[in-house]
Amino acid sequence: MRVMFVTTPTKAPGHHRVPLAWALRAAGHEVRLVDRPNLVADITRTGLTAVPIGEALEADENIAASDRLREGGGIAADVPGPEDLMRIEETRPEKLTYDFMHGVLTVMTTTVFRTFSPPRTIEELVAFAREWRPDLVLWDPLVFAGPVAAKACGAAHARLLYGLDMVALMRGRYLAAMAERPPEWREDPLEEWLGPVLERYGCSFGEDVVTGQWTIDPVPPSQQLPTGIRYVPMRHVPYNGPSVVPKWLRETPKRPRVCLSLTLPHPEVTGGDRVPVAALLEALGGLDVEVVAPSSPLLRDAERDLPGNVRVVDSAPLNELLPSCSVIIHQSDVWTLHTAFAHGVPQLVLPGELWDIPMRAVQVREAGAGLTVPDVEHATAGELRALLLRLLNEPSFARNAARLQRELMSTPAPSDTVARLERLTDRHRRRTA
Repeated sequence: MRVMFVTTPTKAPGHHRVPLAWALRAAGHEVRLVDRPNLVADITRTGLTAVPIGEALEADENIAASDRLREGGGIAADVPGPEDLMRIEETRPEKLTYDFMHGVLTVMTTTVFRTFSPPRTIEELVAFAREWRPDLVLWDPLVFAGPVAAKACGAAHARLLYGLDMVALMRGRYLAAMAERPPEWREDPLEEWLGPVLERYGCSFGEDVVTGQWTIDPVPPSQQLPTGIRYVPMRHVPYNGPSVVPKWLRETPKRPRVCLSLTLPHPEVTGGDRVPVAALLEALGGLDVEVVAPSSPLLRDAERDLPGNVRVVDSAPLNELLPSCSVIIHQSDVWTLHTAFAHGVPQLVLPGELWDIPMRAVQVREAGAGLTVPDVEHATAGELRALLLRLLNEPSFARNAARLQRELMSTPAPSDTVARLERLTDRHRRRTA
């Protein structure tokens, strides 16, 4: 069969697609990854086939430009940015009113969903889909051009998640709140946007446009959110891109090794820049451990004053580094988190504050597989050192991390998921004239 991946125009989440795309290729299927022209090189570097559509858009740069404009006075400091208005991670029942959720979905639709799927992108994607005629369209959960193109060409379609399913969780709660209102008081920002778009291609809006005909989920089953939709579980297989294992990494560490990964994308937006780097390095310098830290902007200013036991490296593929580590310190970005799960490494989480980042940190703590720093910005060296000592010395954290590893390894690998995708595609595919 032919499989078309529709991807988010950013480098950050791209690695989650590669193992499944190659599993499909290895099973004999044709695969195309569709993205903006400026991201084609990142796709072809994986050995997969890219199809450029639309205009160049780098979501990472758009976010950075907004930050620079705000810092330079182009936007008043007291005017909330879009990130302040799209708290889709909110789960407190008292906060989840119809008005709150309507506001979140309206802002998300306006600032994120439409940006990732503008008219030209949708038009060109539909044209390519009708030309190439995929059997299955796999789309990132923020790129609604994917289901539009699938419906327009009669393909089956499914979402491919990379983190917690915040969209489906809030969508279900919003639909329930909307059903309690009189029909004339119901508004659906997604249907108001996508309904007319679909009509242009002879299709109609349905909930499958929001949450897929099914959803491929790499999250360990015990951490999936209660959304009520159909998931196809698939094991997260770490992919680091082109990598080299250095000689020092092939040697057994003489002391417990700690990985320090401060690589959360868009730290100014996600809260990743709140990390007290000086206090963290002081805490690590006072321990009898070897610290390996992939280079990052947060560490750059501190590299002249590093403790003697901290090694900053330009390139350290986590999938190769973590098997030798006793603990990893990170900011709850999903690729680092899942790679730590895959290798059963206890975690000290310095969480950011947007999307599913805080919830992922809570899940690590509740699973007993790590600890979370409660007040990241004001954490002291003493507090951080105490948390690290617990992770290094209390066996329960390693046991629970190993339990999560076993759970992850018991879910189907991408290669084992292909047959189920073939069956679901046969069931849902619809051909148009």
